[in-house]
Amino acid sequence: MGRGAYSYRDDPAVPSFPDDRPLVLFDGDCALCSHSARTLLKHGPRFRLAPTQSDLGRALLVHYGLSPDDPSTMLVIEDGRAISRSDGVLHLAASLPFPYRAAVVARLIPRPIRDAAYGLVARYRRRFPGQAWCALPPSAADLKDRILG
Repeated sequence: MGRGAYSYRDDPAVPSFPDDRPLVLFDGDCALCSHSARTLLKHGPRFRLAPTQSDLGRALLVHYGLSPDDPSTMLVIEDGRAISRSDGVLHLAASLPFPYRAAVVARLIPRPIRDAAYGLVARYRRRFPGQAWCALPPSAADLKDRILG
């Protein structure tokens, strides 16, 4: 994932998309991930979102060396750079209001330990109960420019 800033712009496999705001790729088939995406839509107005199952999501995962068939990580792309795993989660938390922002204290935990915990949750994330990603309600016209793919 050590690619240069905005390297996806030169990748013909990545569809063009507005990258003036951070983009969050999430697993749209996972209830936990979808809940997180809805939380970002509600409390994180600066973020755009795209399911990893979309053409854009799949292309960006491949671009950054992640498997689109096993998207066990969410990916935040901000200022042309990818942030993943626990760093991505904490980056998002820092941009949200309290109580979500309180999660940034986890930065005190060494990254290998945080990433191991992230990996454990990612492995079992589809077992969490709840509703996976669904179409936007008709009243969500103001969210249309925030959901890509």
